[in-house]
Amino acid sequence: MMPWVPGSPDMRPDPVLEDRPALAGLAVDGKAVRGSRHGDQSAIHLLAAVLHEGQAVISQRQIATRSNEIPAFTPLLDRMDLRDHVITADAMHTQTGHAEQITAQGAHYILVVKGNQKKLRRQLRRLPWREIPLQHRPRDKQHGRQEIRRLKVCTVQPGLPFPHAVQAIEVKRRRTNRKTGKTTIKTIYAVTSLTPERATPDRLAELIRGHWQVEALHHVRDVTFAEDASRVRTGTAPRAMATMRNLAIGLIRQAGWTNIAAATDHYRSRTDHALQLLDLEA
Repeated sequence: MMPWVPGSPDMRPDPVLEDRPALAGLAVDGKAVRGSRHGDQSAIHLLAAVLHEGQAVISQRQIATRSNEIPAFTPLLDRMDLRDHVITADAMHTQTGHAEQITAQGAHYILVVKGNQKKLRRQLRRLPWREIPLQHRPRDKQHGRQEIRRLKVCTVQPGLPFPHAVQAIEVKRRRTNRKTGKTTIKTIYAVTSLTPERATPDRLAELIRGHWQVEALHHVRDVTFAEDASRVRTGTAPRAMATMRNLAIGLIRQAGWTNIAAATDHYRSRTDHALQLLDLEA
C-alpha cells in the first residue's frame, strides 16, 4: 500500500500562497435534448462547460452521432483560458488524456472515480480511511430529505496512478427521506490535482458540491423552459435553442434572480426590463 499523509481539519493555505487568484469551479456535463428525437434519428446530445458560480455556460459542443461525450471533451475546452479554474466532472471523464489536457492548460481537476478506472478505484478504496480524520461534515435539509456528507482527504506519496493526482477524496453521503424515514448511504471516491496548500478540505467539498449546479441548470431547462417537450428538430436548431436557453438563464442569474420561473414571468410582461438585461433600450 502506498504511504499516505492525512489532511488536517485545521489546515490553512500557506501564507505565501494567499495572494493567488481564487479558484473558480467549471463543471463539464452532458444532456440529451430529448424532444429532438425523430423517427430513426437519435436525440441531440450536448456537452457543456458551466461555471459553478452563476450557472453560466461558457462552452458547448454537440456530440457526434453514434459517439459519446469523451471525444468531445478536448474540443470543448481546448481554446479556453483555464488558469485558476478547477474542472469537475463525473466518472465518464476520468480519463488520463483529459487530466493531461486540463493541467496542460493551467487548470486543476476534481474527477470522480468509478468502474471505468477499476485499478485506481480499488487503490482508493484500500486507503486507510478509518485512520484519517473527518475534515468536513455539513448537514442539509431540502427537497423533503436530510443529508449528511462526510469528507476525508489524504495526500498519497509518491503519488496516485493517475496523471497529476496528488490527493484522494472520500465522501460518504447519508440521505434520509423525512417522509418515509428510509436512509441510504453512498460512498464516492475522487482524485484531484489540487495540493493541500491550494485548496482546504472545505473548499474541496464546496467544489464537489458546486458540480451539481450543472444538474440544476439542466433541470431549469427541462422544467421552466420545457426543453424536452420542444419539437424543434431540424438541423442545428435544437442546439441553437439550447444555447438561447442557456443565455437566458445566465443573464437572469447575473441579474440576481434565484427563481427562474418568477423571472421569466416578470420579463415576459416587462419587455423593457428584458432588453435591459442585454444593455438595450426599447
